[in-house]
Amino acid sequence: MPKFFADKTNIGEEKIIIDGSDAVHIGRSLRMRLGDEITVCCDGREYECEILTISDTAVECRILSAGDGVNEADIRLTLFQAMPKSDKLEFIVQKAVELGAYRICPVMTSRCVSRPDAKGFKKKLDRLNKIALEAAKQCGRSIVPLVTEIISFDECLDEMAQMDKAVICYEKGGRNLKEIGFEKNQSIGVFIGSEGGFDEEEAQKCICAGITPIGLGRRILRCETAPIAAISIIMNITDNM
Repeated sequence: MPKFFADKTNIGEEKIIIDGSDAVHIGRSLRMRLGDEITVCCDGREYECEILTISDTAVECRILSAGDGVNEADIRLTLFQAMPKSDKLEFIVQKAVELGAYRICPVMTSRCVSRPDAKGFKKKLDRLNKIALEAAKQCGRSIVPLVTEIISFDECLDEMAQMDKAVICYEKGGRNLKEIGFEKNQSIGVFIGSEGGFDEEEAQKCICAGITPIGLGRRILRCETAPIAAISIIMNITDNM
C-alpha cells in the first residue's frame, strides 16, 4: 500500500489532507482513484485511509484506522557526522534513515576539509531533508528523521552529554559496541569523524565529556562506511534490525 507523510495540521479526527507534490504524485504518477487506500504517517502514527477526492493541490482522505508505526526502532539514535567532502553526506543521510536513525546532525570538526558557511549550507540542507523524506518513504518509516544545521564540536559534546549512551567511533580503537550496554527506549549518540578522523585533542575532550570511544573492527573504515556499520551493529544489538 502506498505510504505518504502529512503535517499534523492536516490531520483531523476523521479526515486527512495530503497536499503539495504528493498530491500531484497520487493523481498523476500513481493514477490512483477515489476509494483507493493509502497509508499516511505523522510523528510515528500510521493512518490507513480511503481517498475521497483528488486534485493537483490536495487529496482528501477518510481515516479508516490508526495506530503506532511498527517499523520504528525502540531507541532514538542520533548520528553526529563530521562534515565529509563532496556529496558523501547525501549518501550517509539516505543510509542512516534506512537503518533507523532518529536524527542526523552534521558537525564541524578540526579535520573537516569541507567547511561550508551557513548560507551556502542552507540550500544543501533542504536537499538533505528531501533525501531523508524519500528514504523514509522507501523503507517504510513512520517518521521522517530530521537533518539539522551544522553544529560546532562543542555543541555536539553538549548534546551528547545529555543522552543515555554516547559513543565516538575512533580510528585508534576502543571498546566493542557489544560492551556498551544499550537498552530499549534509550537516547543514543554516535559520533563519526570526517575523512581525516579526529585529532588527539578532540578525542580526549570526548572522553572527558563521558563519551565512550569504540572500535569498528580491525580495518579502518571510510567516513561514509563507518556510520552504516555503527548504526547497523547498534540496531542489531538492540533487536531493531
